Amino acid sequence: MTDHGELEPAAQDPGSIDLLAAALRRDAADLEVYTQVLTGALADALPADAVVVERKRSMADRMAGRPGRIERLDVSMEDQRLSLTVTQGRAEGEVCRVVRGVVLSRRPVPLDEWTRELAAAVTARARSDARARAALERLLLGG
Repeated sequence: MTDHGELEPAAQDPGSIDLLAAALRRDAADLEVYTQVLTGALADALPADAVVVERKRSMADRMAGRPGRIERLDVSMEDQRLSLTVTQGRAEGEVCRVVRGVVLSRRPVPLDEWTRELAAAVTARARSDARARAALERLLLGG
């Protein structure tokens, strides 16, 4: 933190990435809450086209005007796409290497590793983007 109480641009310090990963994992015990919090945090931190959310709406959701359960979350960063799929109460992560819109490789990863990869990508983005840095600060500081 700076003298003014602001979050400093994150260095490629494993400790700062661990701190963000811990904040992102905070609600992981309840996958529905986790995906909602994560989606909100990412929507604040990244451009609108970088985050794609697929939802499944039941008839009850439609009648009540609720958006439905998040089934899939895709986060696109530079040459990487991070996908999180939630099915039957289980989360499956995937890290893809993308060049000019073409997926060159896919790697399935456990939720902890997916969260760490996401934290590293968001931290790198926050170094050059004031909006991402402010959203990251709100996420870490709970504000």
